[in-house]
Formats: sequence, C-alpha cells, structure tokens
Amino acid sequence: EDSHAETEKLNPAEIILDHVADGHEYHFGKVSVPLPVILYSSGKGLSVFMSSAFHHGEKPHEGYVLMTKHYQEEHHLNEVKDKKGKPVFKNGKIYALDASGRPDANITVFDLSITRNVTQMLISVVLLVLIMTRIAKKYKSGQGVTSAPTGFQNAVEPIITFVRDEVAKPNLGHSYGKYMPLLLTIFFFILINNLIGLVPGAANVTGNIAFTAMLALVSFIVILFSSNKHYWLHIAWPPVPLGVKFIMIPVEIMGIFTKPFALMIRLFANMISGHIIILSFICLIFIFGAMNTALGWGTSPFFVLLTVFIYLLECLVAFIQAYIFANLTAIFIGQAFEGGHDHQDVPGHKDPVVI
Repeated sequence: EDSHAETEKLNPAEIILDHVADGHEYHFGKVSVPLPVILYSSGKGLSVFMSSAFHHGEKPHEGYVLMTKHYQEEHHLNEVKDKKGKPVFKNGKIYALDASGRPDANITVFDLSITRNVTQMLISVVLLVLIMTRIAKKYKSGQGVTSAPTGFQNAVEPIITFVRDEVAKPNLGHSYGKYMPLLLTIFFFILINNLIGLVPGAANVTGNIAFTAMLALVSFIVILFSSNKHYWLHIAWPPVPLGVKFIMIPVEIMGIFTKPFALMIRLFANMISGHIIILSFICLIFIFGAMNTALGWGTSPFFVLLTVFIYLLECLVAFIQAYIFANLTAIFIGQAFEGGHDHQDVPGHKDPVVI
C-alpha cells in the first residue's frame, strides 16, 4: 500500500512539463537561482522584484502570486472552472490579487519578467557576438587569410565554410554573399541555444514554440523581401492547365505561410521531444522504484544507458537541426528568386559558354 501511495504521488507528466516549460528561476538540484520579475497592471503600476519573494509560489508578494499546484490546492482554486470546464488558473503564471486577497484572472497583468528562456537567449546572444567578433578580428588582422587559422578559429572555420559551400551557394547561387550573415547567425544562434539547453538545469529555449515562431518570422520576412515578380506571378497564375489553376492558386497561396510554419514546428518538435524522452526514462526509474525497490535498482542501469544514448543523440541533433533550419531558409529564399522561362533571374544562372 505504501509503494502504491508513492506511485500515485509521483506525477511524471507534471515533472516533465515543469522541466521543459519556462520559469522564473533556475533549478540546479536543490539550489534555486531567482530571476528578476517585472510586472505591470493598471491598478498596481510597475513592480520589480526577485522571484525568490514568492517563496516558490507559497506566498504572495506586492499583490501578486505565482500560481502553483500547491497554492491552488491550499486555496481550492483548482475547483474554479471556466464555461468550457477548463481550469481558470494555470501553474507558472503570475496573477494579481483582488481586494479580498484572492487571485483574479480578470485583472490583466503584463509580465515582462526576465525568465529562464529570456536569460538564456541573452547569454546566447552575448556568446554569439563574442565568438564572431573575436574570429572576425583575427581574419581582419590577416590570421586565417595569409596564414593558417589557429585555436578556436580553426574549429569554427570549417563550419562557416560548410554553411557557405553546402547551404548558401547551392541554393542562392551568385546571390549567396549578401545572405551569408543571416544564414550564419541563424545557424550559430540555434546551435548555441541547442547546446546550452543540454546542460542540466538550463532552459530548453529551442523547445519553446514562441522562440521558434520568431525565428520563422524572421525567415518569412526575408523570403518575402527577396521575392520578385516571377515568384508572385507563379503563385497568382500557376503554369498548369486552366481547370487546375483554380485548385493550385489557393494551394500556392497557402504555401507562402506553410513554409515558415514548417520551420517553426520542425525545430520546436525535434528539440522538445528529445528532452521529454530523456526525462521519461529518468522518471521510469523512480516509478519502478516506487513499485518495488529491487525492480527500481534492477532496471535503473538499463534506463541510465538509454538516457545517455539519447543525450548523445541530442548532441548530434543540436547540429542537425541548426543545419536544417538554415538550409531550409536558404532553399525558400532561393525559391523566392524564381525567374521566368528564360531563367535569367534564377540564382547561379550563367549564360551558356559559346565555343
């Protein structure tokens, strides 16, 4: 009966979602690192304090409360449902308190807090700028141009060359040069965030749909501004039989938006799934351990090996997904260059050599 009770107390879904979701503090084992909370509401104005003031959601602070499962159960807020029968209050969200001291979901709170995802993105930006500016200074001084690259420059140069020769040139042709800064920024920014996300306790930024949506939006804007009249003519009047045109036109218009949507979903799904699988294997150890101690110890080596295998696979996926996002962006930009039947506007087009 005790083991059954322990199994019921363990909620794998809650543990996994808590780890992959954004938050107002970092957790490294039993150590918590609070982050700044910046809130604004019409009744209370601007409030700035550290997330530790919430005491992990157990106590309100300055008229706000960080909603947690424990707080909901203690104040019977989990019984509050909307018209569709769904819970009104969501764990991890900050709510303002009304005059009676109870959370009010109708009070609009603008949460501008520096969360885990925001902190990690800022760290990634700083790392990206430092790495690239340092390497750029070496090239500017002639190192790597008149002499062989050394140190970290020697490790990054093959990646830059790979993006240029395998991503930019094949898809963008003679126009590849002006898009190289964009493609390199996308590649290294995603790669850095992917690798930092594999550090225990760090945030899984690329597993956040809002992050991947903004990256896809950047690519979408560049694709639109890179298009020409032939591209839009192909969409508005596809070169297919007349009877098929009325089917293809909506499909082509939809294709404008499905491209960035595919970029967004592909990166998000691949990065969050790996973290969920790793956490699932770890949770299985405790689930079997709660059922039977011998079973927990007996299966733990197997699940640990699976966890290590998936972790190493995620290290490879971190590079692959950065490459895929950059490569698909280059492909979609190249498609926006689509020319007429003479192909004069197609990237990489060269007039035939007359012998």
